Amino acid sequence: MTYVIVHALAPIFLIMLLGFWAGKAKMVDNKNVSLLNIFVMDFALPAALFSATVQTPWSGIAAQSPLIVVLTGAMWITYAAIYFLATKVFKKSPQDAAVLTLTVALPNYAALGLPILGSVLGEGSATSLSVAVSIACGSVLMTPFCLLILEREKALAAGENSGSTLAMLPVLMWRSLKKPIVMGPLLGVILSAIGIKMPDLVLSAIKPLGLSATAAALFLTGVILSARKLKLNAVVGIATITKLLIQPFIAWGIVLAFGLHGSVAITAILMIALSAGFFGVVFGNRFGVQSPDAEAVLLLSSVLCILSLPLFITLTSGM
Repeated sequence: MTYVIVHALAPIFLIMLLGFWAGKAKMVDNKNVSLLNIFVMDFALPAALFSATVQTPWSGIAAQSPLIVVLTGAMWITYAAIYFLATKVFKKSPQDAAVLTLTVALPNYAALGLPILGSVLGEGSATSLSVAVSIACGSVLMTPFCLLILEREKALAAGENSGSTLAMLPVLMWRSLKKPIVMGPLLGVILSAIGIKMPDLVLSAIKPLGLSATAAALFLTGVILSARKLKLNAVVGIATITKLLIQPFIAWGIVLAFGLHGSVAITAILMIALSAGFFGVVFGNRFGVQSPDAEAVLLLSSVLCILSLPLFITLTSGM
């Protein structure tokens, strides 16, 4: 099983390492990655997420509602807890806290979901559907939290404070929703729900763009990290432990509370037990927010999940 996990992680580290090397060697300007960020955040990832969600039958999405409940609950609880600690205990800025909490709360479904779940439950349409639903769940129900905070702070910095955050909420929500990274998967879910099937020509046309998404995002992450120094501190330690151990046990608790068992329970726990995703770091860079803590958590959790994932695979084997 450790071999399977290492095999799944190898492409992630290789592509991030290439990006890191490109930044260090000054092949890419690691101080100014706005063009690459625009490609990833506004084109490649939205295309990949739209393609994944629009091709997921609504009946399949509805049948995965127990999985959605567990994933959403575990991600929201983790997000609230880490954001509170970051802002109230460690006195971080809202922007920094938003990037850190999204990194911790949203697992790396896109890169690790299918290899890990396929190795445990077997590859097939059911496994692919579960991963697609997980990606859609994270994109539609998690990323807007981070975007709302980043948009709010951006508006306040620009002097657009027209009252309380609640008063600004409609404008902030609209700004978040119209972002391609949110609109892509949301539009895919809506079209799936109303039964509109996208023409094969359209899906074929955007497929190369979608296929480049994960690689481009990981390469961009490596470039971003090449301009930083890895710093370990209490925040990084707490966040990494939360991601790899506490969050999966939160998911386990929700599974027990709803009396779930079998493949649904295993899928929910293992999806949450994946390492931290790169969305937070990439999002932050898009808004000009640098979070060394989020970057450290991304790296540490990606390495240490080699130890934590076999633990949860073993613990869930009897479910």
